[in-house]
Amino acid sequence: MSRNPKLDQQAREILQRNDRGGYTVPTHGLYPFQWNWDSAFVALGFAAFDRDRAWQEIETLVSAQWDDGMIPHIVFHQNDDGYFPGPGVWGTGKTPPTSGITQPPVLATIVRALWEQEGAVAANPRMRALYAACLRSHRWFHSYRDPLGNGLVMVTHNWETGRDNSSEWDDALARVDTSGVGTYQRRDTGHVDAAMRPKQSEYDRYVAILQFGKNCGWDHREIADHGPFRMVDVGMSMELLRANRDLLVLAEAIGDAEGAAEIRDWIALSEAGIDWLWNEEAGAFCSRDATMLESSGLVTNASFLAFYAGVGSDTQRARLLEALDRLTTNAEYLLPSLEAGSREYDHRRYWRGPIWLVVNYMAAQGLAEQGHADWAERIRADSARLIEKSGFFESFSPETGEGSGGDDFSWTAAMWLVWCGK
Repeated sequence: MSRNPKLDQQAREILQRNDRGGYTVPTHGLYPFQWNWDSAFVALGFAAFDRDRAWQEIETLVSAQWDDGMIPHIVFHQNDDGYFPGPGVWGTGKTPPTSGITQPPVLATIVRALWEQEGAVAANPRMRALYAACLRSHRWFHSYRDPLGNGLVMVTHNWETGRDNSSEWDDALARVDTSGVGTYQRRDTGHVDAAMRPKQSEYDRYVAILQFGKNCGWDHREIADHGPFRMVDVGMSMELLRANRDLLVLAEAIGDAEGAAEIRDWIALSEAGIDWLWNEEAGAFCSRDATMLESSGLVTNASFLAFYAGVGSDTQRARLLEALDRLTTNAEYLLPSLEAGSREYDHRRYWRGPIWLVVNYMAAQGLAEQGHADWAERIRADSARLIEKSGFFESFSPETGEGSGGDDFSWTAAMWLVWCGK
């Protein structure tokens, strides 16, 4: 039972207001299209009061899946000049128009959750269709985004990680040539305070990476091998491993022996390769540059997804818990997206410090599953306190609890309904 029926109602109303008929925008104005991992978490929120609409959210997203299996990070279902970069800038030539990159592979995990909530019936046609889409998506990741052959996910644009301006990407972004970017008009800073968004110098690099992809016709092999940005992301590596575990449950349920064998091989590869991301000095799993082979050495909220992925030795998990405890010395609320005192930490600027409840949700779920119920509850309670204090914002300051970014945010509302408000 919810602790706050009034906030329950507000959360439902946010999802309904942001519903555009089959898909949900993250928030009005700032993000006027369908985003990949946003929709996955939004589906969990809808499932709390409208199960058909929950399935529909994901079905609409995967209807834009590319022939090669990639599920794009944005689907431009309708025109909106208030967003940059729009479909014309991406130039992917798809119908409906989409971006040319992907986002964190959390869909299989959400599909499993929806399916189990309805009794885990193997014949469920909606689950079976989405299983097939997720399997193709995971094949795409293992084909195009594992250049080192260790089961870890390399990203070719920082936007793919979902943690757009994390300090993890700074060194790699600094090497991106922006001389050919030209002029463009950002739209994000017209919707929210510029102090909460990436700086202009960073945005130029984001656009330069996009232009490389467009100029090579969105050839994912070319982009992976020769693109200007190649980072092995700790967050997506953990999320894909977890999603593969969940996809395996679905494969076994429907009797897809061939698919199950393929997924088991992916899981084994990732489990064997994950130590490549371990940074002994930081005491955490950290993102690494796939070109320079250097670790970021930064403890971020994504580092704690190791529990969610079910990886790490006893010693490594103990070090992660030490890092988690260390975060509490500077953070009034958990889980900051970057450890205070780290390079470019800023408690208000996007992914350089602010708390994001979907990462809190995954980290807390993993901690609970691995026997750390006290930490899981701390993160859940902090997440609830943030909403109770500041409302349904995109993100929150770990120091003050102040909301940042967009308001009436869909996935924050969903997290209240499905998790932290319970």
